Amino acid sequence: MKLKSFVITLLFSLTITYSFAAYLFIPMDMSQKNHLKAYGIAYFAIAKQVDVSWLLNYRGGSFMCVFTPSIEDECIIRGVSYQVIADVQAAAILNEIAATESNMDEIKLTKTPKIAVYSPKNKLPWDDAVTLVLTYAEIPYDIIYDEEVMSDALPKYDWLHLHHEDFTGQFGKFWSSHRNSSWYIEDVKLQETTAAKLGFPKVSQMKLAVAKKIRDFVMGGGYMFAMCSAPDSFDVTLAAEGVDICDTPFDGDPMDPQAQQKLNYENCFAFTDFILVTNPHIYEISDIDVSPNLHSQNKKNDYFTLFEFSAKWDPVPTMLTQNHQNVISGFMGQTTAFNRKRLKPHILVLGETKIFDEVRYIHGTYGNGTFTFYGGHDPEDYQHFVGDPPTDLNLFPSSAGYRLILNNVLFPAAKKQKQKT
Repeated sequence: MKLKSFVITLLFSLTITYSFAAYLFIPMDMSQKNHLKAYGIAYFAIAKQVDVSWLLNYRGGSFMCVFTPSIEDECIIRGVSYQVIADVQAAAILNEIAATESNMDEIKLTKTPKIAVYSPKNKLPWDDAVTLVLTYAEIPYDIIYDEEVMSDALPKYDWLHLHHEDFTGQFGKFWSSHRNSSWYIEDVKLQETTAAKLGFPKVSQMKLAVAKKIRDFVMGGGYMFAMCSAPDSFDVTLAAEGVDICDTPFDGDPMDPQAQQKLNYENCFAFTDFILVTNPHIYEISDIDVSPNLHSQNKKNDYFTLFEFSAKWDPVPTMLTQNHQNVISGFMGQTTAFNRKRLKPHILVLGETKIFDEVRYIHGTYGNGTFTFYGGHDPEDYQHFVGDPPTDLNLFPSSAGYRLILNNVLFPAAKKQKQKT
């Protein structure tokens, strides 16, 4: 009789434990030990066909899903803070979020986005913040470059990243400072070889064709995220379609003396009315980028502030700005920040630096797709120089600057929301 009572009690206890431990909650406020790997857990869960709730503006943009032992195991292995909570607790959280007066919302993440990173196959003396954080967060991605893009590989992907790239065909304008460096010589040779293989007389013409393929990818519904030199060089090359903006050191002949007057800003995603920097000795493409000297002299005051959006009415910008802090330390790059005066009227500013009157983080739509541009090279390396070692993200597991990148990675996973009226 005693044995029977013990078994009944044990079964009852297990039933109670299960019913009160139905959800896995991953906080994303200051209590989280590893914010970056938490995004990888969300991706892992979706890949296992477990829908994840992204709780916008709730404790730093926390995640919640039905409790699954394999997901809990991954949290433990990856060092991600989590709680196992009862279904009544989960319901209480969702009720709090749903309250009319709260600036919070629940977004369901239901699909693992297929990710491509546009990056050269040869070794260059700098790293890419996005590949660093994707690797650290254990989110899978493919490397593609010009040949893959021109072979129409882009439709296979949901999300595309562009980083330290010069779509104008001026090789980053490193000619003045690094033209005798072996890596620069090799890169120019490889780019010219690829251009010839693809039937283009010049690298600038190949890069324009690649940019147009990327443009069509976004127009068709793709998600594009760009950092560093990619945002402004992408728009500049689209504006300069059919115009030679490369001087002799870059393509062997002079640029069009009327190049500035021939730019077509309507071709651009985000920028307009910009002025080209045509001097081959100046490490700058246009005045879209702000003066780097302004930042290097004001490092202590270099930060930017994220805007707060209405979670229920503006879920997209709210997703993209989720963080455990809304003031982010600034960081430089070939393109550090965007000149506010060069933005098109429809561009949404997500983060700005008032002290320099510039914008760092912007978002927009193009056709059926979207794009996000983020200034700077590496969120945890203020002034990343050619040849510097890559950042060890084990030292920055809660980087607020890197979190913005991962917000964009998960953005395509969100279930399409009905337009509010």
